[in-house]
Amino acid sequence: MQLRNLIILVFSQLISATGSIVFITLGGIIGATLASDKAWATLPITMIVLASAVTAIPATMLMRKIGRAQGFASASLSAVLAVLIAALALWIVSFPLFLVAGLLFGINLAFTQQYRYAAAESVDSKYIPRAISFVLVGSIGGALIGPEIAIRGQHWIADVPYSGVMLALACLYALQSVLFLFLQKTRAETATQHADPGRTLMEIVKQPVFIVAVLGGTAGYGLMTLIMTATPLSMHINDGYSVEQVGNVIRAHVLGMYVPSLVSGFLIERLGVVRMMFVGAIALIGTTIVGLQGQTVVHYWWALVLLGIGWNFLYVGGTTMLTYSYTVTERFRAQGCNEFLVFGTSATASLLAGTVMHFYGWNRLMWIPLPALIVVCVALVLVRKDKLLDRSSSSSDVKDMA
Repeated sequence: MQLRNLIILVFSQLISATGSIVFITLGGIIGATLASDKAWATLPITMIVLASAVTAIPATMLMRKIGRAQGFASASLSAVLAVLIAALALWIVSFPLFLVAGLLFGINLAFTQQYRYAAAESVDSKYIPRAISFVLVGSIGGALIGPEIAIRGQHWIADVPYSGVMLALACLYALQSVLFLFLQKTRAETATQHADPGRTLMEIVKQPVFIVAVLGGTAGYGLMTLIMTATPLSMHINDGYSVEQVGNVIRAHVLGMYVPSLVSGFLIERLGVVRMMFVGAIALIGTTIVGLQGQTVVHYWWALVLLGIGWNFLYVGGTTMLTYSYTVTERFRAQGCNEFLVFGTSATASLLAGTVMHFYGWNRLMWIPLPALIVVCVALVLVRKDKLLDRSSSSSDVKDMA
């Protein structure tokens, strides 16, 4: 086990989570301020997720060529540039420039999502769920720091609200790029220098385990993005709650996303990945039920906490299940395809959030997740006895696992 890698990835995840939470909390609010048509308020967030989707495959290919460390460090520098451009957009009151900042920020996010794979590649196969969940624990710090920066930093530069927040993020991402200089080559990078290239992408994609893993990831991430992106608009723009109240709800949501990581890896090892993903889908159904009961701060709070828990179990479980579908030499093909589909769905969801909120409101939006979650539950039942899922406990496959 490469402990140094895991520690660096945890701290880097903390910084990335902080920046992402700030953008999610403020992106729609700033967008509503800068855009001439409020229906496009969440477009900056959509640009982030769209750029992540488009960059997902190139990101994996780049890291295949230059390694995880250099790829992650370069992405951190793109985030520095992104938040500096965002600050400039606020200074000159430019919605198009803020969209450019979102695009650049999304490029970094495509690399950020690969931290969990780097963690998985740094440990033996039987510890993969634990490593993935351990890295995500870093986001707990982001959940505490991000909303505080968003709330307290809005007036750090009095004449230009929120620009001080962006400058603070620039410093954090610069620090992150330095951390990656100390990242060691993962076990997988060392093992595949002269290995057979493995199967084609089409052969990998046809596997039921791969399909269900991607389905769980896209449903979990897409629905989380849909509801989380809509929440600041619904609370602040429609219901009139303060930025501080919105920030507290988002903080609770992000804690709901990442606090379960303290145990989710162990639970997957003990109970199985299918059961944990099923629990995640049920939690997301609970989000819809609570969200339809009312629009007080308490309703938003509980709906977003359940949303976070459901996302965690589907995301960690889906990532773990994905690793059972490929060998170490096939990892970049499978990972790139998964990230593209997950973030393509998430980009669509973030844009849909603003449009649905503008024309139909919160209650209509709450009904959208149900069909997708029913499909996920059925798929999990169908795949539960697939032989590939036995790889999680098979020592003979350790050398092949990513």
